[in-house]
Parts: sequence; C-alpha cells; structure tokens
Amino acid sequence: MESKISYKLILIGFMGTGKSSVSRLLAEQLGCARIDVDEEIERSENKKISAIFEIDGEEGFREIESRVLQRLLTTSEVSVIATGGGAVLRDSNRQDMLDNGYVVALKASPDQIVSRVMNDESRPLLNGDVHSRVSSLLEQRKTAYDFAHCTIDTTELTVEDVVSKIVSQWNHYSSSK
Repeated sequence: MESKISYKLILIGFMGTGKSSVSRLLAEQLGCARIDVDEEIERSENKKISAIFEIDGEEGFREIESRVLQRLLTTSEVSVIATGGGAVLRDSNRQDMLDNGYVVALKASPDQIVSRVMNDESRPLLNGDVHSRVSSLLEQRKTAYDFAHCTIDTTELTVEDVVSKIVSQWNHYSSSK
C-alpha cells in the first residue's frame, strides 16, 4: 500500500562536503528520485549558475534558488534533494526545508573542502584564492547549517559510509514520528 505522505530527505552543507555524490547513492538505495537544486536552477533558467551570478549577481541567484527550492519541496514525489551550499542563507528556505522533510547537514574539514573544490571552476563564490575564500565563507556560515535534524562529518568517510549513517538516522527519526 502506497503512503499518502510525501517525504523529502534534504541534504545541506557547504560546497565540497559531498551533497551531490551522497544524494546519488542515497536515492539509489532508497529507490526514490534524486534532485539537485543547482541542476534544476540551470535547467529552469537555461543558464549555467556562473552565468546567473554574472548577470543577476548573488542576490538574483538566491531569489531563483528560493523559488526553485520551494517548488521542489512541495511536490508530492518522495525524493532526496541536494541543495546548493548557500540555500540555507535565507530564513524562509530553512523553514521550508524543516516543514517539508528531514534535513541532513554534511560537513567536512576546511582542508578537505579545499582539496575537493580546488579545481572546480563552476563555483563563482570561489573566484580568487580558494583557500581564503573557503575560510572566509565557512566563517560567515559557521552556524547556518545548525538547524538540521542531524549532522554528519564527511571528512574521513566514504560516500557509502555517509549514506549508511543517513539511512540509519532517517529510519530512527521516521520510526519516532
């Protein structure tokens, strides 16, 4: 019997913490859809994120991001949603995530993040010195991910380890509801 309750498992976290990789395996294991908010933004706007930043600035991008995120959170489809690292910057986005699913924050050490994103030119917020940009952004966002139902440090874990921890936490959470 199919449940009438739709549910979202939402991954948040700074860039380079593993949201995209983890979301792929997690959705596969759970047998549900995987949705990447950044990919949805590029599809809906028919532009790369770097172009949106260039044309509309960060504030324009955040407007689009909020609109796309809200649409994805309110579909009836059970899914794993990987957000962009800055999706948590707006109170309304954080509230929408909490209202519509189970939120998992992924984190990693600054050195691990730098090593994961160092050569990724698709990240407009990292233009310039990657080490100092990561350090500065992590400092600005140090409490931005604290609203999540659970937090997992991915620094020393494989994608499979992270997925296993999320499934365990989610099952525990779901059974207590």
